[in-house]
Amino acid sequence: MTDGAEQLLPFDLTDAFFKRQEKLRIDLGLADIATHAGTKGDETELNWLRMLEQLLPRRYGTTKAFVVDAKGFRSEQIDVVIHDRHFSPLLFEVGGAKYIPAESVYAAFEVKQDLDKGNLEYAAEKVETVRRLHRTTVNVPHAGGRFDPVVPRRIIGGLLARRSQWTPPFGEPFKSCLCALDERDADGITFGLDIGCAVEHGGFAVNRDEHGKTLDVEHSEPNVALIYFVMRLLRQLQAVGSAPAIDYDAYLKSVPGTS
Repeated sequence: MTDGAEQLLPFDLTDAFFKRQEKLRIDLGLADIATHAGTKGDETELNWLRMLEQLLPRRYGTTKAFVVDAKGFRSEQIDVVIHDRHFSPLLFEVGGAKYIPAESVYAAFEVKQDLDKGNLEYAAEKVETVRRLHRTTVNVPHAGGRFDPVVPRRIIGGLLARRSQWTPPFGEPFKSCLCALDERDADGITFGLDIGCAVEHGGFAVNRDEHGKTLDVEHSEPNVALIYFVMRLLRQLQAVGSAPAIDYDAYLKSVPGTS
């Protein structure tokens, strides 16, 4: 007989993440070959989308999209939307542009080459256009009855970049900028960013209380930027829980002649 632990086969999780991080770093660097700003931005977005698609659990979808609500409003186009894959429909796809219902959105990210004050503010403003949308919620039938409607939680907002322009990358000026974004939020839900990554310099995450107030800002060392970002993102997604069930009648009522 041998001890159970001796039968376990080793797996170097750290090395696996480091190799994944290095691949992403190389892929993001390839965008520098493009001289046209739009082409460079498109390639960078696709690299982040591919990476997240491979690493996130299958319950989540990732895409570039507009987000719409049952009252007839939409967000700005969001570079990376993490959304419910199983129960929420893709409402429209027109000329390659996708339109996703607000209820299905878990997170919204802006993608830039650089992490700096202007891009943080811009990302927060883009995410705000998603959070301000109306989200319906209804009860869910099951074999034993019905689950109560889910209360929509704060949509995670963030910025994904190749490098940080701050010195140091996540020092007091960076944290002050995040706090200043929070101060523009009256309800703890609508404004501010929660997480991000600058692949060459590290990842960051904002820890909040149940009311959305910032408790502290964490960041990682450069050599574990991607590992840190993915694990913190998974933790924040876990805290959000399930997306609310869509009230399809509310969407139908927005179409004249359907009542």
